Order: sequence, then structure tokens, then C-alpha cells
Amino acid sequence: MKNKIENREAVLLENLVEKIQKADLETAICQEIVGSLQKVFSELADLRDIGDYLYDGIYITDGKGKTLYVNKAYTRITGIRADEVVGKYVDDLLAEGVYVNAVTPEVIRCKKQVNAVGASLKNRTKMLITGIPVLDAKGNVKKVVTIDREITELLQMKDELEASQKKMKAVEKDKVRSALEVEHLRKLQINDNMIGNSPETHKVMKLIRQVSDLDVTVLITGETGSGKEVVSNEIYAHSTRKKGPYIKVNCAAIPANLLEAELFGYAKGAFTGAISSGKIGLFELADKGTILLDEIGDMPMELQSKLLRVIQHKEITRIGGTKPIKLDVRILSATNCDLKELVKQGRFREDLYYRLHVFPIHIPPLRSRTEDIETLARHFFGIYNAKYAKNAALDKKGYAILQQYSWPGNIRELQNIIERLVIISEPNGTINSEQLGALLNINPAYVAELDVEAMGLKEIVNNVEKKTIEKVLAQYGSTRKAAQVLKVDQSTIVKKAKRLGIVLKDEKMHH
Repeated sequence: MKNKIENREAVLLENLVEKIQKADLETAICQEIVGSLQKVFSELADLRDIGDYLYDGIYITDGKGKTLYVNKAYTRITGIRADEVVGKYVDDLLAEGVYVNAVTPEVIRCKKQVNAVGASLKNRTKMLITGIPVLDAKGNVKKVVTIDREITELLQMKDELEASQKKMKAVEKDKVRSALEVEHLRKLQINDNMIGNSPETHKVMKLIRQVSDLDVTVLITGETGSGKEVVSNEIYAHSTRKKGPYIKVNCAAIPANLLEAELFGYAKGAFTGAISSGKIGLFELADKGTILLDEIGDMPMELQSKLLRVIQHKEITRIGGTKPIKLDVRILSATNCDLKELVKQGRFREDLYYRLHVFPIHIPPLRSRTEDIETLARHFFGIYNAKYAKNAALDKKGYAILQQYSWPGNIRELQNIIERLVIISEPNGTINSEQLGALLNINPAYVAELDVEAMGLKEIVNNVEKKTIEKVLAQYGSTRKAAQVLKVDQSTIVKKAKRLGIVLKDEKMHH
């Protein structure tokens, strides 16, 4: 459009010159000249108005680089006023430091479109500059029209976009890493398999196989450290829910006033200090999966009724909430308490007890399954030798000492003892009975008297047990007191005495 207007301007002026040469300045011709000039200037004014409406900056020079026109957008973008540049040559303005990287001189030299990134030194605005030559009939540059598009915001947006992309990648990386960590921890939990060769352990394994695929509530009982969590892991790992969530809650470890919020969550604005959006509970997290309520005997009475409703109706209501949330959760519970005794004492709801006691699995203490001790000890030696880059070992006498100990802390205590033995051992050393005896507070002389080579491990253990029980009975005079000293049930002393051929005197005489 601009080219057309400029061509028309040239034609009009040529006509005027021709008329002036022929005329003797008659009034009619003068009027025609004035009318023609008015038309030209009107069209030029229209062109300027159009230029000022454009969003991009327009900068026009003649063929020598002299500035003829800049629009309002150019001033807005660069901060450079028209009166600062119009009538001046681009080369001079570059030398004065008005702007940098102007394309006009290159367009005049090359007679073709030139693109570049330039900047106004007045306000540091960056621009994408496109210079276009306007050629006459002979191919010479008559004018140069330069279009300036502001890219400062564009560059900022680009930087922000790149920063956002970096953050997104970092977040994605963290999410992937977290998922891998969760999966790793899950594998560690699930791969913690039941280990043991005793009849008692085989019985527990059989119960696990029977119940894993049945979607029933299981109550796992046993002393602290006996392996209740391992049994829970085994049930989950072999169940139809093994690909679903597996949430573990230690009811004894969470303060009673926080346990309800942790288990059931709370609605938006449920209480002062609550997260404004509310909080999802562990039961909701376990939906379509399994939840283990460890140390269930420590659950407060007021929560027991709420748990009963979860089991009966398969739904929960958040604290402060009104809408019940349907759930599909398998509940496993574990305790070292005698729940039946707690029911008698009024500390545990009887109806909840029977709901949890659908399929009970009792894990005997380690002292009553001595055949598992060596197997477990060797397993833990393997783990901790690898962890501490050692090759520590225990001789037969050492395993005999392990078997004569009563293990009040059960498997967890055995695991702890083996780790300590590996830590204090030489890299490839065999742990002696004195080191082991010192850790267990046992006199290894009991075992030293025995001929290890001539006797089997079972015979050694029987001898050690027999000597120990006889000594304690002689010292304390009754099976009841002997049981207290040896940290076992009185019935265990009576059974072992019968099996080992120890003659028990009349209990009443020694009370």
C-alpha cells in the first residue's frame, strides 16, 4: 500500500512540474496546483495516521540513510522521540550512541532485506529489526523502511519458560526418585521373608498360606520382636492386593490425640490449626489395599468404636466431615498384648476383639523355637557382613551359646546382637565365645566343658539347658521362681524339665 501511495505521489508531482513549465501561472492552473498539492499532503497525512496506529515501530529513511519518519510505536518501544532522529543520518545516530545494530546501512549496501536484533540505548529495550529496501525503476534504493518489534518481554517469557521447564524437570525427577524410593522401601519390607526350620515356624507359614488369598481380617499376636510385621508382610505379598497400597500404622507410636486425625483424616476447617484444604487419612490412603494396625491394644477406646464402624460398614467419616467415604481395605492387626485380658479389664471393646479375631496367627517366642536361632543368625550375618564389608563368622560353640540364651527381645534382639558382633569383629575374624558371652551376659564355661566334636548341636543345647535349669532350681527352689529368673513361663520350665529328665521336687516344700 505504501509503495502505491508513494508512486502516486511521484506521478502527481511530475504532472505538476509539467503543467508549471507549460503555464504562464494562470489562475486556473494555480488552483489546480494547489488542489493537487493538498491531495498529496492529505494522502501523506493519512499514511502517517496509519503508521501511528501500528503496534510495531516504523522507521523510514531515504536512500542515503537520512531519517524521514518514525511512528508513535517506535517512540513507545525505544523511548526515542521523532525530533531526536528525523532529519539525521543513521550513521551519525549510531556514532552518537542513540541505538545499536541498525540495519539501514546494510540494506542500502546490499539492496535487500536485512534482519537483526538491535537495542535502544535509551531504555535498553531489545528489538527484532527487519529492514526492507524500496527500489526505484533503476534498482537504486530510494527509501528504507525498518520495522522494529519489541522482544524484551518475549525474551523474559523465554527465560521464564526455560526456568519453569527446568523446575518441572526437577520436580519430575524428584517424583521419579520418590517413586523409586517408595518402591525400594516396599520391596525391602516385602522381601523380609519368614525364616526358620522349626515346627512352630512351619505352622505359622502354613497359616499365612491359608489366609493370604482370603480377604479376611487377621490378628497377629506375639511378643515384641517376634516377627509380627514380617508375618503381615508375607500375608500382603501373597494376597490378591499385593499391587495395591500397603500402609503400616503403629498405634503406640502416635499420640492418642493425633491418632484419629492420622487414621481418618479431617475435613476442611475441622479445627484450629488444621490445614485449610483438609487432610486425607491413612485409611483412605490404603483404599484398594491393605492396612496394618500395629500395637492395636494401645488404641484408645473412643477410636475403637470408630474402627468397628469401618470394619462393619466399610466406610469412614473424616473429623468434622459429614459425608461418609466408602473404602475397600483389608485390615491386618498386630499386638503383643493379651487382648482377651484387656477385654476383661474393660480396656478393649469385646465386639471389636471378635471382629479382629476372625483369623488369629500366634507367633511363638524365639526361646520356644530354638531350631530357628542358628538359621536366623546365619541370615543376619549375611546381611551385616555385606553392609559392613566384613566376613565375620561364629563357630559351633558360639551357636550353642546363642541357643542357650532366653532371648527376651526375640528376633529383633538376635538381629541387634549379630549386628554388634559384626561391627566389633576383625574383617575376616571368627568371633570367640568370650565376646559373645560378654554381649549376652552368659558364662561360656557351660559350653566349654562340652565336647563339641563328639556331640551334636541338639545334644549340646539340651545339656546346657539341663545344667542351667538344674542350677537355677537348686538356687531358687521352685519352678515359679526359676521361670522368673530365666524370663520364661512356668509351664516352659515344667515341660523342659520333663523332656530333659530333671526331677522336680514338691513345689510346696520350696515356697
